[in-house]
Amino acid sequence: MQSFMTHTGIAAPLDRVNVDTDAIVPKQFLRKIERTGFGKHLFHEWRYLDYEGTRENPDFVLNQPRYRKATVLAARDNFGCGSSREHAPWALGDFGFKVIVAPSFADIFYNNCIKNGILPAALKSKEVDEIFVYIKSTPDAKITADLPAQTIIAGTKKYSFSINAFAKECLLKGLDSIGWTIQFSERISAYEEKIKNQRPWLTRK
Repeated sequence: MQSFMTHTGIAAPLDRVNVDTDAIVPKQFLRKIERTGFGKHLFHEWRYLDYEGTRENPDFVLNQPRYRKATVLAARDNFGCGSSREHAPWALGDFGFKVIVAPSFADIFYNNCIKNGILPAALKSKEVDEIFVYIKSTPDAKITADLPAQTIIAGTKKYSFSINAFAKECLLKGLDSIGWTIQFSERISAYEEKIKNQRPWLTRK
């Protein structure tokens, strides 16, 4: 997982509330455990007019030329609700999204984003409204996310977001939960050895 410090990218507006994980990546495409290759199925039922994904829906935001290379997604309340599938952030990341800005996120989805190097930045509803206006009224509108400073910059406006210290540290270092634990493997092994010597009956076969 790559570390996340700052990111500036074209922003796309997904103006829908309660976007669930099945809408982000439908269940019929969850046929493998690799994290790559899900981007082509992102928002499949909204993005395509046929099941095979060969006919694009011209009305869907990500099919519009100005948003095809978007790496920042502006969304509405309760983004990522529904099932706990980690494939949802996998699909968003595989498509190219690095940052999602919304008034609120489903808890599991939020944490899955952190584990996959995507910054979910929760702002006030009024602030997200302003960002939507900025994106829609500005050709090639770009947004900058600064994780160390915990700010989102859209045009001339700067917004602050909160993130817990552990999640921030994991993103800055590019570590998921397993990677974070592996940092302490020597200390864990030393502790196991110490306990084995102090209480041999615990490991006796």
